[in-house]
Amino acid sequence: MKTAVVYYSMSGNTDFAARELAAGLDADLIEIRPEKAYPDRGFRKFFRGGKSAVMAETPKLMPYSFDPDRYGRIVIGFPVWAGTMAPPVRSFALEQKEAIRGKQIAAFACQSGNGGEKALRKLLECLEYPGFTASMILIDPKSRPDEENSRKIAAFREKLCGTD
Repeated sequence: MKTAVVYYSMSGNTDFAARELAAGLDADLIEIRPEKAYPDRGFRKFFRGGKSAVMAETPKLMPYSFDPDRYGRIVIGFPVWAGTMAPPVRSFALEQKEAIRGKQIAAFACQSGNGGEKALRKLLECLEYPGFTASMILIDPKSRPDEENSRKIAAFREKLCGTD
């Protein structure tokens, strides 16, 4: 079964995890980005990003190459912002939810604090999906590497490989 790992990353943590997963799954890696980048440091980063997440905004995305007919499984990765998914992931989910219906969907969230469980539930609601094939929450896998994150990534990958 062909897999796509679709993700948005601002600080590199989600990018790190997406690349680890894609390599282990022999998956295609598809990065999504908003047309207008979010501030990536200081007060503006938290204010603008947090407001955008809380308000459930759907920013216009830069063009990306994704043909859902090529994939039986889609893994969606994102950072947690204000207890929910980063807005570019919401945009992707709303754009693609009909096209990916009936496929295996897995997801992972990267966070510094908490809110990952709620963010994953919000993604399910957005996709109108009953549940993920697999899900995981990582704590800053790039900026704070540890054995727990490595174990979670390996277990997530094994769970997905068992669903082929």
